[in-house]
Amino acid sequence: MGKIVLRLDRVMADRKISLNELSEMVGVTNVNLSKLKTGKVSAIRFSTLEAICDALHCQPGDILEYDESTREV
Repeated sequence: MGKIVLRLDRVMADRKISLNELSEMVGVTNVNLSKLKTGKVSAIRFSTLEAICDALHCQPGDILEYDESTREV
């Protein structure tokens, strides 16, 4: 099975939005957003994902990516 990779850092860089700015827009702490940004989470609430997508004007697929290369054969 592959794994889900978070690309929040890439989308934030494309939009030129800092962690502090996104935190204020989304209503999620800097610590929790930082964990999302670095991929150190095992789950994300749909409400948080919706708020992030709304703030960044993007789709969930812009933030979440399935990495099949980590799949065991």
